[in-house]
Amino acid sequence: MTGGHFVYMLMNSARTIYTGYATDVARRLAQHNGEKPGGAKFTRGRGPWWLVHAEEHASKSAAQKREAALKRDRKFKATLKSAAKPARPSRRATP
Repeated sequence: MTGGHFVYMLMNSARTIYTGYATDVARRLAQHNGEKPGGAKFTRGRGPWWLVHAEEHASKSAAQKREAALKRDRKFKATLKSAAKPARPSRRATP
C-alpha cells in the first residue's frame, strides 16, 4: 500500500489499538515493529504489531480527519478487537 494517503490501525497481542497516517503502510508497519528506523514512541516495546484495518483517501487532509475520527470511535475499535484472533493461547488443561 503505497502512493496514496492511508489511515491504518495496528493491534498487538495485548489487543492494544494504534491508529496512524502514512503514505506507505508496509514501511510504517516495519518501523513500528522495529525492523526499520522510525516508528512512534507509543509502539516501541509493545510489539509485534499487525495490520487490522487500512483505508485509502484522496488527500492528506481527508486521511487525517478520518484518523482523528477513528481514534474517537470506541465501537469500531471494539469490533476490531472482537474479530481479532485470540491474544494468548488458552491455559485450560487438555485431557
